[in-house]
Amino acid sequence: MTRPRVPLEVRRLFWRLVSVGVVPEAAGLIVGVAGSAGRLWFAEAGGMTPMDLAEPCGRYLCWSEREEIALGLAAGKSLRRIAGELGRDPATISREVRRNRSSRPGQGYRARLAQHRAEQRARRPKPTRLAGNPPLREQVQRMLEARLSPEQIAGRLRREFPDDPGMQVSHETIYRALFVQGRGELRRELTRCLRTGRAIRRPRRRVDRRRAERIPNMVMISDRPAEAADRAVPGHWEGDLLLGGGNTSAIGTLVERRTRFTMLLHLPDDHGAEAVRDAIVAQITTLPAALRRSLTWDQGIELRRHAEITLAADLPVYFCDPASPWQRGTNENTNGLLRQYFPKGSDLSVHTAADLAAVADELNRRPRKTLDYATPAEELDGLLSQTGTVATAP
Repeated sequence: MTRPRVPLEVRRLFWRLVSVGVVPEAAGLIVGVAGSAGRLWFAEAGGMTPMDLAEPCGRYLCWSEREEIALGLAAGKSLRRIAGELGRDPATISREVRRNRSSRPGQGYRARLAQHRAEQRARRPKPTRLAGNPPLREQVQRMLEARLSPEQIAGRLRREFPDDPGMQVSHETIYRALFVQGRGELRRELTRCLRTGRAIRRPRRRVDRRRAERIPNMVMISDRPAEAADRAVPGHWEGDLLLGGGNTSAIGTLVERRTRFTMLLHLPDDHGAEAVRDAIVAQITTLPAALRRSLTWDQGIELRRHAEITLAADLPVYFCDPASPWQRGTNENTNGLLRQYFPKGSDLSVHTAADLAAVADELNRRPRKTLDYATPAEELDGLLSQTGTVATAP
């Protein structure tokens, strides 16, 4: 008695299941045949989808198109001509041949091998880069514990391992490993090392508008030299106050626009105009004159003694427009980094000058994307060595 032939769609479903990683026995049971039948189909086909069961051509290359590519190459046709005959982009055919060419001498491109490789690449789920690479995972974990952001980690790894793709990873992969658990990649508690400390992603908040207060004899940012805007010349600084809980304590921040080098101002008793003036003058004068070209601040009343700063430190001061924090974008970004060390709502007066120096040193040794993952300290050292000047340690 002749067994009824299994419908074409059933057999195609079987091979679709196998292509995504279902074992042949289980795939056979799913499509309604015996598990032994599924195992037999798989063995007879050598583990590769038979040509007559391949899916119809659509977005991706199919078996019949791969056969045409193999026949065209054997006939000496160019890739562009083959692409035209198949109605595909020449780049698609070029990638297909490059990816699936046989490594055995004299065999070239074979449709059966190319189809098998395509099915293997389409299998899901796939092991992720971090899950399958313990040395890379451990390196990423160490850098997260050192408070580097995922983007800084990705850039620094490319810089440190330029010839080793296995030790490189994208920042999005790191974020997914942190935020999507169950993959066995990165520990969930490492999210505390991120700048936000959150275990989920949230959209950015709108920047709160601040009431601008009048300061006598302000010189606006529109009058600042053009060299400061394009960061071509070092020595142009941005400054602000990092406020503690209830605005009763503060730390001053100074950031150099070209190198992103950061200095912190110790304000243990108060953050009024006189205290801020004295702290800025004491800190900025540790630098050579070539690195003291301008200071840009918002319209905070703590800088109403700006003329005295200019006179004492030979440092012109410019003020941003009201409610325009993007005009001091480098400083705003740095203040965000500093919140990892000085959380909002905390009492900032408890930190000593030595504490601030240690934080500034750690921040200045972080690689930055905008510096091609060099560090601010490296950039500043390079500038000082070019001028032959040595600055007093802040």
